[in-house]
Amino acid sequence: MAVEQQFTPETWPEAPERATLEGKNKFLGLWFFLGGETVLFASFFATYLALKDKVPNSDSLTSTDVFGLPLAFAMTMLLLTSSVTSVYAIYHLRNFNYKKMQLWFIITLLLGLGFFVLEIYEFHHYTTELGFGFKSSAFSSAFYTLVGFHGGHVVFGLGWITALLVRNAKRGLSLYNAPKFYLASIYWHFIDVVWVFIFTVVYLMGMVG
Repeated sequence: MAVEQQFTPETWPEAPERATLEGKNKFLGLWFFLGGETVLFASFFATYLALKDKVPNSDSLTSTDVFGLPLAFAMTMLLLTSSVTSVYAIYHLRNFNYKKMQLWFIITLLLGLGFFVLEIYEFHHYTTELGFGFKSSAFSSAFYTLVGFHGGHVVFGLGWITALLVRNAKRGLSLYNAPKFYLASIYWHFIDVVWVFIFTVVYLMGMVG
């Protein structure tokens, strides 16, 4: 199909993100990228697990002293809900309803922004009120590196979706931008999956020692 072709809801392809060779190539590129990101995150997880009990002395803060379930759970719910809203956005993309797709992506952005605000609050609370800074111990360095690296990916994902919405605000859907929205959604799901592992390995396992 031609990228510039005009469509109606009746003529819009069932899988617009894969309807062109360019779209298929973008998929391949994203999977290679996410494969590399997975390896990188795995190395950070391994480092964290190796260092989570490495503190200078018995008076230093450990995971059971620092982490609390309510805040981490709230962050998790925000991010998981944003994953659901991005699914709704793609549903409307496939049904050629640009306005509803925009709406659900905006809701996704707001939920993701809420997550990031809570993460900033979390870091501020740890550093200023608990004295748990990046250089406090090997454990704290590993924690901030892993969680902060994920936070950077959240910011990138928010920027990516925002840029797509702004650039295509008046263009509507086409076979040129449909793959971009779809790939941004996949990237967002990847961020959510990584966070589920962080929540389990860092917070839940950390609170039980």
